[in-house]
Amino acid sequence: MSDVPTLDARGHRCPVPTLKLRKALAGMEIGALVRLIADDPMAKVDVPHFASQGGHELVEQAEAAGAVSFLIRKGQPFAS
Repeated sequence: MSDVPTLDARGHRCPVPTLKLRKALAGMEIGALVRLIADDPMAKVDVPHFASQGGHELVEQAEAAGAVSFLIRKGQPFAS
């Protein structure tokens, strides 16, 4: 999965990591993967919630060296 685009949001606080993720997903096709790395403790709550609410899949979440890595698969947006 080395070809998965990675967003490095370390050093940014809420809501910037989630906003970066939202912008990246907007330009991707359904089923595409993106990795977000964040060191804001709120990202552990915000990113899974954003993914769930947006119809995306949180494929993986891991912590290392004071940061959290999220692997997200773009899903089909929910109809409003």
